[in-house]
Amino acid sequence: MRKLTARLAPVLGLLLGSALALGPGASPGVATAGATEAPAEAPAETAGNACAGSANFLIGAARSDITGPAAEVGMMGYGQVGQKTEGIHLRLYSRAFVIASPCNGRRVAFVSADLGMVFQAVKQQVVERLRAKLGDTFSDDNVLLSATHTHSGPGGFSHYTLYNLTTFGFVPQNFEAIVSGITDSIVRANARLAEGSLRLASGDLRGASANRSPEAYLRNPEAERARYPDNVDTRMTLLRMTGADGRELGLVNWFAVHATSFGNTNHYISGDNKGLAAHAFEVGQGGLTPGGPDTFVAAFANSNEGDVTPNILGGTNGGGANDFEDAALSAKKQYDFAAHLWATAAMPVMGGVDYRHAYVKMDAVDVAPAYADGSAHRTCPAAIGLSMIAGAEDGPGFGSEGATCESVHDVWSQFTCAAVTTPCQGEKPIVLEMGTMKPYPWSPEVLPLQVVTVGPLALVAVPFEVTTMAGRRLRDTVRAQLQGTGVTDVVIAGLANDYSGYVATREEYARQDYEGASTHFGPWTLAALQQSFAGLAASLRDGTSVPPGPTPRDLRKAVVGLQPGVVFDDKLLWVDFGAVAQEAKASYARGETASVTFWGGHPRNDLKLGGTYLRVQRRQADGVWRDVAHDGEGVALYHWQREYCVPTLACSHVRIDWPIPLDTPPGTYRLVHEGNWKSGWDGRVHPYSGSSRPFTVR
Repeated sequence: MRKLTARLAPVLGLLLGSALALGPGASPGVATAGATEAPAEAPAETAGNACAGSANFLIGAARSDITGPAAEVGMMGYGQVGQKTEGIHLRLYSRAFVIASPCNGRRVAFVSADLGMVFQAVKQQVVERLRAKLGDTFSDDNVLLSATHTHSGPGGFSHYTLYNLTTFGFVPQNFEAIVSGITDSIVRANARLAEGSLRLASGDLRGASANRSPEAYLRNPEAERARYPDNVDTRMTLLRMTGADGRELGLVNWFAVHATSFGNTNHYISGDNKGLAAHAFEVGQGGLTPGGPDTFVAAFANSNEGDVTPNILGGTNGGGANDFEDAALSAKKQYDFAAHLWATAAMPVMGGVDYRHAYVKMDAVDVAPAYADGSAHRTCPAAIGLSMIAGAEDGPGFGSEGATCESVHDVWSQFTCAAVTTPCQGEKPIVLEMGTMKPYPWSPEVLPLQVVTVGPLALVAVPFEVTTMAGRRLRDTVRAQLQGTGVTDVVIAGLANDYSGYVATREEYARQDYEGASTHFGPWTLAALQQSFAGLAASLRDGTSVPPGPTPRDLRKAVVGLQPGVVFDDKLLWVDFGAVAQEAKASYARGETASVTFWGGHPRNDLKLGGTYLRVQRRQADGVWRDVAHDGEGVALYHWQREYCVPTLACSHVRIDWPIPLDTPPGTYRLVHEGNWKSGWDGRVHPYSGSSRPFTVR
């Protein structure tokens, strides 16, 4: 790991150098807060043509820290029991944008959160808390929560068993950090609503992604594939937000790629490539400090990334060949293209805000022949197939992909197909049918579907990972229904509002690669989604309302957590918390890694939300130490490990690694650690801090 961190410095320098050289439109400054209040919500029937030709919007943006426990919590994404948090590379954030249209009195909150997924419980409690704070301003209908899909965050924040298996149950501390942070970001973005304008731009970013299941993609009809030059979606769509006073407020861009530059052997919390790109753009608009003003918010949101990998140079264990370098490379590609779209965004957004939302029981959808193969079909109780255990091509598990009931030859697979698999699931050899578990299904079956329009932009919010071609078909379905409404750009907002696996096309499903085996509701899931979203889009077009659908379960009283909390922290008798266990060298050259180890406490004592566990400081001419880096920036690494010391097992070592960027000014620096330790006598938590000796950077 030490070798990897040493390699990190020049790559990060290149990425942040691009950020600081941000092109036209860079306008650091303080965003206007709470200047204008949006009108009350208008009924759906009046939200249609009232906004034709209007370019007036109220816009607010905010960012909140949602970083969960940085030690001894199973990570969410790869399903590896042994992959637990041991530190922080980059803090996780909720980036919220509230957009309101005075012409029809409607508003929407869009959130891009550095999470593997947004689970049903998170959406439920965020909306519940928003109602407690803001009344009827927000509801399920006009709150869209989307995950960036980082696989390097702590897990245990679902109320469904399947997603808590590898974390050994529910982790209340992580759940609370996520829910409170998302809620806070929306509340503050809403309070900052002020007059502004929107501009839209899009273009094709090639060379930043690859299809990880190319053989399954080739199963799609040749005539359909011929419509597209690539087997991945290369389109990036960017929404630029500017205040009426000319201050830049933020941006959202959508680009389909997995946030899996870090593989399943990584133990650092990180927003991965999308988190790095977002941070770089925010730095370019004025810099960041823990707890400081979020004057500009940049979200690099995800789309139909189901079969798309960022690891264009190859890799193992699900990630790139080098976690840090591959994450920085992917981030730079996304950042550079977003900066181009930002600088050239010229299309003014005109129209209003509107939305439709409905819950659908996805395991019992009767699919009309027009959306399937000319015959009627029905979706199935949720189940995963044998190839899901095999993992994807860039992150192999056990066995191999492509196991179907027509092709498998081993005894176990034949038994599975004969004894377990249902006709409804078609080619899938079932290894686990979550939908029939008692007393509750192990994964959700009542799922939220949502369409949001902001002028010519339509967001199709799906609670799944949708493959490239499945996303294209879904976009075409929605676009066809919205003809004549002024909508020109239809974007899949992936991993939104809930999560229940993948969605592959019927043809891809038949091959049963990882994505097909992970399509929970059977071969006609995409057709069911097309049918349901067609209804939502038609309602938007016609200005009519839609039935809310069945109410999803609230399982907050049924969840179980098996992880103990921190009992107490210990240390050697002759040292204090914060004392240096391994000191820095007297000097370093740029490009080397400065490293210091401290006697510390467990990070679960205090998540330092809005704060930091580390500071890299430079001594000024007047002798004052000034911060130059924190743990929220991907520049310096915070690493925690349990230290066995007699007579207890409760000691901790905290190591801070600072790969010194090549453009670091020469001078005198030090590394500072801030933490909290828990007393075994009364259970009280106490703050502490420690610093290294000063060292020179030459």
